[in-house]
Amino acid sequence: MAKGWLAFWDAPHPIYVNSRHKDVHYRLIAEAIVRLLPSSSAQPSARVLDYGSGEALHADLVAASTEELLLCEGAPKLRAALAARFAGLAKIHIIKPEDVAHLPEHSLDLVVLHSVAQYLTPDETDALFVLFRRLLKPDGKLIVSDVIPPDTSALTDALALLRFGAANGFFTAAAFGLGRARLSDYWRLRSELGLTRYDERTMNEKLRAAGLAVERLPANIGHNQARMAFIARPA
Repeated sequence: MAKGWLAFWDAPHPIYVNSRHKDVHYRLIAEAIVRLLPSSSAQPSARVLDYGSGEALHADLVAASTEELLLCEGAPKLRAALAARFAGLAKIHIIKPEDVAHLPEHSLDLVVLHSVAQYLTPDETDALFVLFRRLLKPDGKLIVSDVIPPDTSALTDALALLRFGAANGFFTAAAFGLGRARLSDYWRLRSELGLTRYDERTMNEKLRAAGLAVERLPANIGHNQARMAFIARPA
């Protein structure tokens, strides 16, 4: 991830307009991951990697249905906060991005790459897909979600946030939050560094080049349905 983006996410920022927004955002992601797990039996056996997990406020919901949940975060302060938040949960382990390459081959049932590809170069994303292919079990799954299509505008993102706020009790905060974000480093970084975007065909090609069979999911994970999600399996 570009150092500028990494530093942005590792410091206080205005992306979450209030605590209600942050809570429902992370709960929505956690619940979606739970639905994608290969097992929810009384004896969960899935090993899951959430790569670029962010604050993962509700990772405990995911961990309850897994044997092990690995939260990989590149931002040092976020990683320390994760370690403190989940210190009492033996199923959750906090790791650095560089630790992922040392995981055992074919050891993961599910890998989640949510809202990360837009902050990576295409080459970095390619390298991750190859790595994930090596780490997935033969029947494992990779979820790549919140992928931004080339024609998705900032206005589309703003309207999605307002709808999300209206549905979850923070519409006014979302409206004010958009104004704060416009004056923040987020917009400077978005202009200077940009966001990496993919159309459906290009994302399909990248995943297939890594040795994965891929299909687009009918809905994105998260509130913004102008963005895309894909499920990929070892071919």
